[in-house]
Amino acid sequence: MFRDYPDVVTAEQMCQMLGGISIKTGYELLRTKKIKSFTVGRSYRIPKAFILEYMGI
Repeated sequence: MFRDYPDVVTAEQMCQMLGGISIKTGYELLRTKKIKSFTVGRSYRIPKAFILEYMGI
């Protein structure tokens, strides 16, 4: 699952991975820490493992 994505993805890629949710919803998940992430400058970076954890996989 998600083999085509790098190990650390951007917020836009995360939204695609979650079934095409809106970027606004994606940023809300990151802001509220429902999906763990870190920032590089002003950009979110999300390890795939944290997305799978959020999905319960």
